[in-house]
This record gives sequence, structure tokens and C-alpha cells, in this order.
Amino acid sequence: MTPESEPAVTKILIVDDDALVRAGLSMMLAGAPDLEIVGEAADGADVPAMVESARPDVVLMDIRMPKVDGLAATEALRRRADPPEIVILTTFDTDDHVLRALRAGATGFLLKDTPPADIVAAVRRAAAGEPILSPTVTRQLIAHVSDGDGGGRTQRAKAQLAGLSERELEVAVAIAHGRSNAEISAELFMSVATVKAHVSRVLTKLDLNNRVQIALLVHDAGHV
Repeated sequence: MTPESEPAVTKILIVDDDALVRAGLSMMLAGAPDLEIVGEAADGADVPAMVESARPDVVLMDIRMPKVDGLAATEALRRRADPPEIVILTTFDTDDHVLRALRAGATGFLLKDTPPADIVAAVRRAAAGEPILSPTVTRQLIAHVSDGDGGGRTQRAKAQLAGLSERELEVAVAIAHGRSNAEISAELFMSVATVKAHVSRVLTKLDLNNRVQIALLVHDAGHV
């Protein structure tokens, strides 16, 4: 096999204060030929330097850590010019920090008891920029978690979405319903290339990082 034909390798950084969790994830992911563990960290405080040196494509990020938690580490990483994809590791799917991390730009989240094959598949999806959560899970999170500013958040979300064209808003709502680009193409009678262009414009206009943030904003505005 020539170097040009070899599959791309996804580089992964594991961040968790539990050494057993780190070891388990490393063993699990190391078995996949297209995945490479480039580092491990026990606290969010170590993440910026490790990302700078190891240049991971995906960071598996625990939430609760002793010095710098996963939320603060996620927010710091997303402020980088070329941030890695971030997948939050959690024990509970209604953890309020999960929703905050998703708003900060995480690609999605995984429960720590997720079957190994599903974790491998999720890492691959994250590397491709695909959200790692379903619309049902998003709705559950929003239904169970309140940050005490629901009304204000709704008004801010509506104001942000008001800057979109009618077609862009239709695409944003479809994303919030969990539609893929191909499904949006069929639903709205436009080419996949046009859908991708609309998604890019929506992200730019709303100053967002990914489709998960679009979905959350649409949910906040009450369009779903």
C-alpha cells in the first residue's frame, strides 16, 4: 500500500482524572487502525499545552476534574484558531455541564458506559465533524436543565436567528430536527452542495462552530 492510499489516522487526546477510565479508553481505541492516542491528561489545566504539542483531531473530555473542569477547557479550546473536535465524557445524560459544554462548541457527548464499538464509531464521526447526539437527547437535556435565564435566552436566540434568510432558517430548523445534508436536500428540494453552502453561511452569520450549536439555538428560540 502506498502512503497516498493509506487511510487517514485520527489523533486523539484523552482527558479524564480517573486513570482507569483513561486506560480503558486507550486500550479500546488503540485497537482501531485508523485511530491513534497522542496523549492523556488528568486535568483540564494540562489540555492547552498538550493540544499545542500533540495536535489531536479529537479530544475526549471529562467534565468533573479537580483544577480546571471540562467546561472551562472546552471553552478555551474552542477559542483557538483551529480547534480540535471535542467530545464530552459523562456519567449522566442530564448533567447540566453537558449542555453548557455543547453550547460552548463541543461536538457532542458520550456516556462512559457506552459500548466500545459505539465509542470508536463516535470518535470517527466526531473527526468528520458530525454531531454525537440525537435530537431526542438534545430535547431531554434542555427539558431537564435550566440555567435560570430561559426567557432571556429565548429572546436572544430569536434575535440571532432573525438575521438569517428564510431559506437559511429552514435549513437551521432542519438541522435541529436531526436531518442530514442529504435529508435536507430532499426535504427542501435543493442540491446537497447548496445545503452545505447554506449551513456554512448559517454558521458564519451566527458565529457558531458546529451543527450542534445551531440545533441548540433553534431549540432556544422555540422553533422545534
